[in-house]
Amino acid sequence: MAKANMTPTKQPMPEQDPMVRRNNLKEVALGYTEEMAVEEATRCIGCKNKPCVEGCPVLVDIPAFIELVKERKFKEAYLTIVATNSLPAVCGRVCPQETQCEAKCVRGAKGEPVAIGRLERFCADWYMSNIEEEFEKPVSNGHKVAVIGAGPAGLTCAGDLAKLGYQVTMFEAFHLAGGVLMYGIPEFRLPKAIVQKEIKGLIQLGVEIKTNMVAGKVATIDELFEQGYEAIFLGTGAGLPMFMNIPGENYNGVFSANEYLTRVNLMKCYADGFDTPIFKAKKVAVVGGGNVAMDAARCAQRMGADEVYIVYRRSEVELPARVEEVHHAKEEGIIFKLLCNPVKVNADEKGWVKSMDCIEMELGEPDASGRRRPIPKPGSDFTIDVDAVIMALGTNPNPLLRSVTPALQTNKWGCIVADEKTGLTSIEGVYAGGDAVTGAATVILAMGAGKDAAAAMDKYIQSKAK
Repeated sequence: MAKANMTPTKQPMPEQDPMVRRNNLKEVALGYTEEMAVEEATRCIGCKNKPCVEGCPVLVDIPAFIELVKERKFKEAYLTIVATNSLPAVCGRVCPQETQCEAKCVRGAKGEPVAIGRLERFCADWYMSNIEEEFEKPVSNGHKVAVIGAGPAGLTCAGDLAKLGYQVTMFEAFHLAGGVLMYGIPEFRLPKAIVQKEIKGLIQLGVEIKTNMVAGKVATIDELFEQGYEAIFLGTGAGLPMFMNIPGENYNGVFSANEYLTRVNLMKCYADGFDTPIFKAKKVAVVGGGNVAMDAARCAQRMGADEVYIVYRRSEVELPARVEEVHHAKEEGIIFKLLCNPVKVNADEKGWVKSMDCIEMELGEPDASGRRRPIPKPGSDFTIDVDAVIMALGTNPNPLLRSVTPALQTNKWGCIVADEKTGLTSIEGVYAGGDAVTGAATVILAMGAGKDAAAAMDKYIQSKAK
């Protein structure tokens, strides 16, 4: 093995200029060239105990694929990744590597870790651009399974089961598969053509995707079993938005981030040929501090807003959004109002938002989440002039499916109760994973849950077949 490149910093990722990209929907990060990828790959020292793999929810053999990149065997590197990860182009873009695989990288002890996510993205993009061959459909094992929800958890579960020879049918409520990858994450972070290319790979494996199929309306769990499906995976996500319940939240111009992002992303309100309505405000306040808040703020700017505020009740240290997303938002001119909390939305005589009253906060003792609890600072009230407010406060699972399935156990937040290791629910043969179980979380954690459930479903069906 050649001597490792001990450069302490990552190979920089080329990006659009902030003042240019804030006015378009094109991807911000432009990706590595072949030379950049090989150069970054040489920073990997090939640890024998592979700590980075331990940090990956879908257990990609990271040192193996990086070694192949060093050797310029890009096709083989990609195939190594997809052996355990059905969506590498997606994960390379939106996975929080800094808290997972890269957090475990030994190189991070004395500098920056190896840019595992950027290399994963490079391999996927290179393969899509250079290789035309299709995945070979596995030999059928004669068993039939259903997957409800075509988001990250469902797609992963479906892909793993298809590779084992199962006849997999997916039921998706929207008109396109992809879930949050299509409706939640903006084009400038995750191009939709990339998502659909990866889904095409699953279709080549034999996965059938039925869209416009709302679980609980079109078909119930009991009806699917009656149709011959031997096991069912629930990956229905968490699309029910949360609000603050403050005065004025029902005024015209107050939106949930879910609705706003769906109109921008899945329904393409920005593109010619689409009649999707959206309110193009000039001054926007986005309440929240996660990735969804950053996405909503940056979308509002691209939809024509002159001023966009992030209003968050804690400090920057506690911001739950990825550091990269915060950095990009700041570069693009998003204004951060930290240690602030809204208390009231005000409207004009026609019922349209005209301003939002806020109060400054200070941090007290840690709460149940381990973060310091924000406490209002007396006498610090102030008002922001805005004509739209976007609430990005998190989501809960939609109650429809559980309302028609009394035997499906859920917790007080409406999340499906499922075994942490297998995804097994309170109903025999029914498994669940992703945001439907955890509440809103990351794409890669949902994928890990889908992978675990697929293994458990296979074991369950094979045990019954004996």
